[in-house]
Amino acid sequence: MAIKVDQTKCIGCGMCVGLCPDTFKLNSVGRSEVISQDNKDCASQAAQNCPVLAISVE
Repeated sequence: MAIKVDQTKCIGCGMCVGLCPDTFKLNSVGRSEVISQDNKDCASQAAQNCPVLAISVE
């Protein structure tokens, strides 16, 4: 399984970073990126809360 952020959908709201700061960070252009593949449970919660459905956990 892999955690991914679709950069074309991400609006940089930061909800994923707030929920899972060890898994996501906002990059230099203000979009979320994955920094760890270790916490799939938290990433799944972030995916469910992403307002534009930019996060996938496969």
